[in-house]
Amino acid sequence: MDEEKKNSNNNNKRKKFGFIVLAFVLLVGAVSLFFYLGYKATHITTDDAFIEGRMHTIASKIRGTVSIIHVTDNQLVKKGDLLIEIDPADFAVKVEEAESGTSAEKAKLTEVDAQISVSKTQIAELHAALEAAKANLELQEANFQQAVNDSRRAENLYKSEAISRERYEKTMTSHTIASAQVKAAREQLKQAEKALGTQGAVVRQVEALRGAQMSAIKENEAKLNAAQLNFGYTKIYAPSDGYITRKSVEIGNQVEAGRPLMAVVTLEDIWITANYKETQLEKVRPGQKVAISVDTYPGKEFHGKVESIMSGTGAVFSLFPPENATGNYVKVVQRIPIKIVFDKETDKDHILRVGMSVVPTILIE
Repeated sequence: MDEEKKNSNNNNKRKKFGFIVLAFVLLVGAVSLFFYLGYKATHITTDDAFIEGRMHTIASKIRGTVSIIHVTDNQLVKKGDLLIEIDPADFAVKVEEAESGTSAEKAKLTEVDAQISVSKTQIAELHAALEAAKANLELQEANFQQAVNDSRRAENLYKSEAISRERYEKTMTSHTIASAQVKAAREQLKQAEKALGTQGAVVRQVEALRGAQMSAIKENEAKLNAAQLNFGYTKIYAPSDGYITRKSVEIGNQVEAGRPLMAVVTLEDIWITANYKETQLEKVRPGQKVAISVDTYPGKEFHGKVESIMSGTGAVFSLFPPENATGNYVKVVQRIPIKIVFDKETDKDHILRVGMSVVPTILIE
């Protein structure tokens, strides 16, 4: 009996101990679950994220032959550095031709301006001649009027035998001469007016020629500007700081306008595109801090912040967006891209590269 009682007491102790252990495990599990749920509520993470950056495609604006390449793959370049030179010989010839054509047209303009100057001088002289013809006509008309009066008096005096026949005839001759001089003065005035009109037409014609010459000069200057631009395009410069990548050109290659030759990737302005599930974004706001781990550097943490949230899901902006109004509908949790920018001091050595996979964790305060 004592042995059985002792065994019963030991079993009871074991059961109590087992209940205590179970209770402790449940308590630890509940506490762990509480803190885990709290952590998940304030730390929003995803592994569907990667680094993006600005990639400047380098292409030629002209067709030509590559003569010099100043860079190699993965080389660091600064904005304005010379990357490629295209053989400039053909383009230099076109510049010279355009300069020659422009100079020739400008020389013609100088000749036209000289013609206009001469024509305007002749206009001034013809104006003076016209005024002189008008004055001469007035003088001759006055002389004619005097001759008319003299002839009338001479005729009366001759009839009364107060003057001799010789004097009378001289007076009548003077009248005839004065009449002829008036006609001559009027004809001279007409000729002066006609000459002035003709010279005015000449001036207008030369001025019109000047307008046409100015148009020809502008056309040749436009050709010259185009030739100079094309000559300038024989040298291709880096559009920004960055690293050379995707280099696909060699010396001697014949390149076409617009054909990509290489790219410059800047690491000064990189960001993360993180595709979060729509169910994770209830409390996500721009400006929130982000802890970032990179697959390439395990154990190293980078820092950034949420800059913006895309205005639609990734599926909406895909090449073939879903059409849920047709067929059987299956609900799928959508992902919404979020742009996360790095803090300025978190990647001083620029060890991050475009395309790297990352795991960002948004810290909800």
